[in-house]
Amino acid sequence: MRVYVPLTLPGLAEAYKTGELGSGPLAAYAVTPGLREWYVSDDIEELEYAALGRAALASLRLLTAEPEAPRRRVVIAVDVADRAVSADADHGLDPAGEVRVAGPLPLGKAASVHVDATDAQADVTAAAEALPAADGGDGDAQFVVDGAEDHELLWFATQEIANLVGRGD
Repeated sequence: MRVYVPLTLPGLAEAYKTGELGSGPLAAYAVTPGLREWYVSDDIEELEYAALGRAALASLRLLTAEPEAPRRRVVIAVDVADRAVSADADHGLDPAGEVRVAGPLPLGKAASVHVDATDAQADVTAAAEALPAADGGDGDAQFVVDGAEDHELLWFATQEIANLVGRGD
């Protein structure tokens, strides 16, 4: 199963240094039954893109909690065994697609990395600042958060992680 793990650039740097994505269980996003039902689609690429988008929003939440982190959303796509993934039984058909992945999760299992371009930083910064108000129901703040979603995450091969975290060899 492919899962999408939200991170920040400092989180990616730590994963690069240690060789793993945390000790687990890790919050991630995947094509769950609830996500399938919400999107009413059988197109796996479309569904995986939706799960990636959910992970990008979770990365934005991490940025809100890490004010010192560069304002770029980061998501790592990882292929894991189905048995390592569990969904919250209370949210069985929740369209969020959130799952838990038993850890540790070796960085070597990553399929790709998705990161905002530097030109997205202003919108991502504004979205991170507006997120608490948006969560509280502020429509104007939600509009600002949605502005970050207008930026597509760039795709990077795992071999490019060193350059992304400033440790190019």
